[in-house]
Amino acid sequence: MIKGANVGLAALSENTGSVTVSLGWSSPDGDGDADVSVLLLGSDGKVRSNADFFFYNNPAAANGSVQLLGQTPTSNGNEDRIQLDLTALPSDVERAVVAASRHQRAAFGQLENLRITLTDAGGERLLGFSISGASVESAFVFGEMYRRNDEWKFRAVGQGYETGLAGLATDYGIEIDDDDGNDDGDEQDAEAAGAAQEEAEDVSGSVPASAVVPAPRPAVPVVDVPVVEVPVVVPAQVAPAPAPPARRLRTARKKVTLPKVPRKSLAENDSWRAARLFPASSLKSDREREVRATSILLSVMAHVPEFGRRLTAGFGAPSGHIETFTEVTLPNGDSPRRPDGVIRIERAGKLWTALVETKTNGNPLKAQQVQDYMDIAARRGYEAVITLSNDVALEGSPLVDVKIDGRRKHKVALWHLSWAEVTHQAQMLIRHEGVRNEIRAWMLQELLQYLQHENSGCHGFQNMGPAWVPVRNGIDQETLCPGDQRAVLVVESWERLIRQVCLRLGGELGEKVMPVQRAKRGTDPQSRRTALAERFCEDGRLHAEIRIDGAAGVLAVTADLRLGKLRTSIDVVAPDQVYPLSRVKRLLKQLGEAPADLHVQTLLDGEGAGPRGTLEKLRPEPGDLVPRNAGQISGFRLSLSKSVGNTRGNAESGFIRSVDDAVDRFYTSVILHLEPRGDRRSPQVALA
Repeated sequence: MIKGANVGLAALSENTGSVTVSLGWSSPDGDGDADVSVLLLGSDGKVRSNADFFFYNNPAAANGSVQLLGQTPTSNGNEDRIQLDLTALPSDVERAVVAASRHQRAAFGQLENLRITLTDAGGERLLGFSISGASVESAFVFGEMYRRNDEWKFRAVGQGYETGLAGLATDYGIEIDDDDGNDDGDEQDAEAAGAAQEEAEDVSGSVPASAVVPAPRPAVPVVDVPVVEVPVVVPAQVAPAPAPPARRLRTARKKVTLPKVPRKSLAENDSWRAARLFPASSLKSDREREVRATSILLSVMAHVPEFGRRLTAGFGAPSGHIETFTEVTLPNGDSPRRPDGVIRIERAGKLWTALVETKTNGNPLKAQQVQDYMDIAARRGYEAVITLSNDVALEGSPLVDVKIDGRRKHKVALWHLSWAEVTHQAQMLIRHEGVRNEIRAWMLQELLQYLQHENSGCHGFQNMGPAWVPVRNGIDQETLCPGDQRAVLVVESWERLIRQVCLRLGGELGEKVMPVQRAKRGTDPQSRRTALAERFCEDGRLHAEIRIDGAAGVLAVTADLRLGKLRTSIDVVAPDQVYPLSRVKRLLKQLGEAPADLHVQTLLDGEGAGPRGTLEKLRPEPGDLVPRNAGQISGFRLSLSKSVGNTRGNAESGFIRSVDDAVDRFYTSVILHLEPRGDRRSPQVALA
């Protein structure tokens, strides 16, 4: 679409009652990001109240009409998704404005490939609109949905604001204190937007007592009473008390409250194990693990609405009453099929249904099995098939190949969920965002305990694949040649591993943690991976970058398989000091708890690398980092190296464990103690 164009959604698909809006961008330096928001407007073009403004502090409507789903990596950047259930929007809402803003009014001109796409409930892409020419704007309205003659339409807007989120929201009737730099006392203000909606929901989905309109009082009978004249005393005129100012909405992020220190155990010794709601120690076979994991997950989804909604919204499901089932038998010719689970959601008399196929312990999904479920779902009018396994899905590289009959009017969406993502979403709720009551919190905690148990089989991606050993041998023997397809498979496994690292780290920190993708616009994922595989064959290195919201820079991870070394590093901007030695001393002060073998290198403005050394040698002699030729210090490169594990599995010396340990050590001992960049939010949470 072009700027200003509009189109009716009904003309694009018959399945637009619920749509997913995706806002995307890429960052040349890997350290740029934006926050999405949605505003619901009435006939006057203004919000009805602050509760109609959905952003990072108010991510979901109680009725499920708006849900911010969070970011996901794409082939050349990141994509932030929003689910809009148009059938659930109140009748007096005429427009839903979709926007994005940058922190502390950073410019959108620093980002590339600004775009918005719309997909229907079946996952089919309906339209796209790209914004070009962005420069100093710090907020953008990408597009809007609006009613016209009882039909929803989409308009490509592309309007920018130099005044950031505050300026954009003020235009639509919201009073905002745009004070991202001062979070003190903001928690109550930040919650003002969602308070009204949160009060309207309880465990069963019915209207709570606080929301019930009281019945009218019975009429008082009229009784004749003799009139008594009472002298009227006129009080002195007192000026009415001034009305308290309306509470203004704060855009500063809520503070994260860490879980309280657990109460001291009453156990006599460490051999006593606490009783668990979902025990895992007795599991013996893969089939037992699959059945147990499916039943536990689906049960928690049904009884912790916040968690169930978080997972199903990403599949285009509506918000409503959810029920889950296991071991359901469905007819399929002469051989009935039994999917591992079924999810059903009812809203306004309509049903949304998904079949669930689960694998644990690294077992692969079977293409024919998934194909059968897709065919059954199409015949029965179900909306989706959800696969769940230890593997992580990649764009452009499906885990299973299925054929979809284009002649069928009813379309079924195929979605994949990894156990790592399930764990991530549970961690975000239980440790950072919170749930409505203690029982739900306890159930989520028990789910986490089960998922993380060594015997559950739900530990996420743990195997670099069958190509890993031959490729490593080829690198050692210098026989790996460019064009070897096995190298592409290793690059895909590496990308899956990095995405899982991001999910785990993000769940621990409560921050957005995303892999950085550097690719030209229009590059398809498979071409990008092929190019990376060619480079990998030449230098034997696997490289990735991770952006942690609020960190001082981008975390780089490099596995040099020729040298058997794993390197983690970060480039930080030099502290703003007049004298070079002062800059060095300020950096070393921040690194007071860093390991002695941390390597520090000075970066010179326009002149490349400068002096370098380890902390052990630099602490007594900080002047060794000052360039001798009076070059201007632009920053510092901090790095740690360790040996790479050799095995494919989850053993202590395994490659995957090596990457996890290296990232954890570098974050907790180095990045956590660095001063955040001025344009980023700072996570003040250490890894558990």
